[in-house]
Amino acid sequence: MITVTFPDGATREFPDSLTGDAIARSIAPSLAKAALVMRVDEQIVDLSALVDKDCQIEFLTREHQDILPILRHDCAHVLAQAVQELFPGTQITFGPSIENGLYYDFHRETPFTPEDFPVIEKKMQEIVDRNEPFTREVWERKKAAEFFTQQGEQFKAEHVMRLPENEELSIYRQGDWLDLCRGPHAPSTGKLGKAFKLMRVSGAYWLGDQNNPQLQRIYATCWRNQKELDEYLHFLEEAEKRDHRKLGRQMALFHTQEEAAGSIFWHRNGWRLYRVLEYYIRNRLNQQNYLEVKTPQLVNNILWKRSGHWEKFRDDMFTVNENEVDNDEMQRVFALKPMNCPCHVQIYNQNITSYKDLPVRIAEFGQVHRNEASGALHGLMRVRAFTQDDGHILCTEEQIIAETKLFCDLLRSIYQDCGFTDLFVKFSDRPEKRAGADEVWDRAEAALLEATKAADLDYVMNPGEGAFYGPKLEFVLKDTLGRDWQCGTWQVDFVLPERLGAYYINEAGEKAVPVLLHRAIFGSMERFIGILLENHGGNLPLWLAPVQIVICPITNDLDGYGQKVLDACLAEGLRAEGDFRSEKVNYKIREHSVKKTPILMICGKKEAESGQVTLRILGKTEQETLDLKTALQQLKKQAKIPHLAQDLPSGLM
Repeated sequence: MITVTFPDGATREFPDSLTGDAIARSIAPSLAKAALVMRVDEQIVDLSALVDKDCQIEFLTREHQDILPILRHDCAHVLAQAVQELFPGTQITFGPSIENGLYYDFHRETPFTPEDFPVIEKKMQEIVDRNEPFTREVWERKKAAEFFTQQGEQFKAEHVMRLPENEELSIYRQGDWLDLCRGPHAPSTGKLGKAFKLMRVSGAYWLGDQNNPQLQRIYATCWRNQKELDEYLHFLEEAEKRDHRKLGRQMALFHTQEEAAGSIFWHRNGWRLYRVLEYYIRNRLNQQNYLEVKTPQLVNNILWKRSGHWEKFRDDMFTVNENEVDNDEMQRVFALKPMNCPCHVQIYNQNITSYKDLPVRIAEFGQVHRNEASGALHGLMRVRAFTQDDGHILCTEEQIIAETKLFCDLLRSIYQDCGFTDLFVKFSDRPEKRAGADEVWDRAEAALLEATKAADLDYVMNPGEGAFYGPKLEFVLKDTLGRDWQCGTWQVDFVLPERLGAYYINEAGEKAVPVLLHRAIFGSMERFIGILLENHGGNLPLWLAPVQIVICPITNDLDGYGQKVLDACLAEGLRAEGDFRSEKVNYKIREHSVKKTPILMICGKKEAESGQVTLRILGKTEQETLDLKTALQQLKKQAKIPHLAQDLPSGLM
């Protein structure tokens, strides 16, 4: 007898082995019709798989949250079949499901273009309508290699020969077409449905090696139903509108170019935004008694070896060699710093610190460099030169909880000021490759876990993703489109202080090693600005907008009054500009709306005679005419930097 347990705890006994489909039919014909695959003891398999021992079974229908990877894998096979039916001679390789969709790599002399997509999609829909069964077969390695070789599928044949000799090779057929595949798949192509769309084509290399033949990768998206597909396509449209690179051009904030790949050319307005954000967080850190420092860009690799970064990050560092002759010829190697922590410990080490002086909080807007692959660079989001809002706290082990709570309160407040209210936390524990003994990691993880609970943080585990020197919390923001952005970090480090010779004098008058708490809130200034732009669609809060107000006289004979209004705005510390061009006012309004200027002050003859201005607010259709003094009072209040302890320096205006 075989006993099967279902998710609700119910059990059924069967006298002999049978397929998942047979089990589903024994429960209800409707379940057999709706089920696409089944989970047997945590492993998802085909419904045709044989159940021959006691187990737990869950049937996954189209509505199940875990069904999307299966549908996307089915869609990849249907895509590959459609391409080969339409374009004979095209070779297939691999087609995995990925986040939000799938891709398949093909080898074909003639390039695919987006113009091919409607034809391919139509053929895919035909294959779905055929409702061809997915059937699994197990082949011998030699038979599979010979078959694919005879079919002219050199990439598949090569892959077969690379597989371990003892590995079972499964083939999935759908009609007359087949592919080497581990599965699982739904019962037939008809179960896929038609909620898919081809998205783009790009290049790829066989096995990811640029020395190998180039392939063509067709990307697609696939969902459970048309409603989900339509929502996703709408999401992409919104994301395209909010692309920070597009907004950077519209708002004249920054640009990148090949001659300085991975570095940002900040324009005047972009640098204004950068400096206001930097001033804001500096002000918040000053209120928590951080000591702001500045450390060298170029540091000898001796320090990086002592800290352990040379071993872990050497391939990501930019290095400079210096030859020096002193008796024996030697070569000194320097690296542009990829992070700030070892340098901050050097500052701490310059003084003898008592336990009474702890915690010591060190902060730096430290520019760092990392040798990112050129293909990974992406506007402000992925660069080679960036500035971290970095900080390190040296404290006793007993102070970890208090410092964690203080940091988390600060972080939440800063995110709220910037327009982010939805966040969650990942707890990342020890990675496979790490520094420090297991007992040290046990202490560090226990301390961080206790502090996390004391700070009242909900968290999810992120196994094996800690830093090489300690466990960490990762703070993940959700933007207005529901996308996740990992920004802030909080790390407990018992390793680096000892490696770098840090100590304090404890109550017994003896040397003790402090704990090093690594922290960042934005992560990097560049990336956070990119996230801000996309979250707000460029419509930044007034306090952050690089240009808060533009004065637009209706005609040039009103420029004198417009200049008076501009001078009054500047005198109140508002970031204002005048548009005195000989253009129609509607043209000016459209142009400044594209530039995402929050406030337009329209100055007509009536306003000039009465000492008023008409305010046009970005994103609103109604206008408001106010006395100039009243308007300035209101706008100055709205534009005030949150938690500001002192007036904004005139240099940021």
